[in-house]
Amino acid sequence: MLLKKKSTFGEKNGVSYLNGEVKFQGVSLNVHSYVVDGVLIDTGAQSLHKHFEAFIDEADFDQVMITHFHEDHTGCAAYVEKTKKLPIYLNEKTIDYCAQRADYPLYRQLFWGKRKPFHAQAMPETFTSRKATWDVIDTPGHAYDHKAFFNRETGQLFTGDLFVNERTKVVLAEESIPTIIHSLDRVLTYDFEEVFCHHAGFVKDGRAALERKRDYLVSIKQEVFALHKQGDSVEAIRDKLFPKKYPIIKFSSGEWDSLHIVTSILKGHIIHKS
Repeated sequence: MLLKKKSTFGEKNGVSYLNGEVKFQGVSLNVHSYVVDGVLIDTGAQSLHKHFEAFIDEADFDQVMITHFHEDHTGCAAYVEKTKKLPIYLNEKTIDYCAQRADYPLYRQLFWGKRKPFHAQAMPETFTSRKATWDVIDTPGHAYDHKAFFNRETGQLFTGDLFVNERTKVVLAEESIPTIIHSLDRVLTYDFEEVFCHHAGFVKDGRAALERKRDYLVSIKQEVFALHKQGDSVEAIRDKLFPKKYPIIKFSSGEWDSLHIVTSILKGHIIHKS
């Protein structure tokens, strides 16, 4: 099995980044790591370790903040722990999980590699970097431990996987659309100017983009409830709202699927296929 890997280094408004990409059989996935004001935000994927480790080696930072425990964001944390010996901060909910050998499906190991165990400290509610104070914002939905980071000095918001794209079509089985909507509402109470997503990169007109995503998800929620009220099954609702079958659905054996958008909105009121 041949994986195609590449990375792009850049800088935007005082933020250095590495964007690593993995392609396999028509499926392309990418992830960013950022360095700003002495803070490394997320560590990239183990499958791209040559790229992210070189970025980490050259970067100037004093501490590591991790948005959530997923392996594409924590994949090189063990390398940071070994080589830099600097504090790594993570939501306390997943500190124990990340201190153990990773356990996730084989297709994710194929794309992102096997995340090695690492040791983290509990994420504070706020933290300071060299020139700024930051707010740590609870933003669950994509992952139950998800955090976003707001730099009060620059107005920059680092959103992890809260944004990704404006029109969500597939999600992981454990994701919750209503919770994501609440998280979007929460970050929109902050006075931010720039948005850095860990997949989309720098988001132009970030506030408007986050608002459009929130409004889109609210509209999907309303449509799901309307079709549910009409008596449509979960599968019928999925097929009406999300007719396209994305490669990741088959490749992940359904761990990623549009169906999970519908079921998470219905919050357990699952209609069984007749």
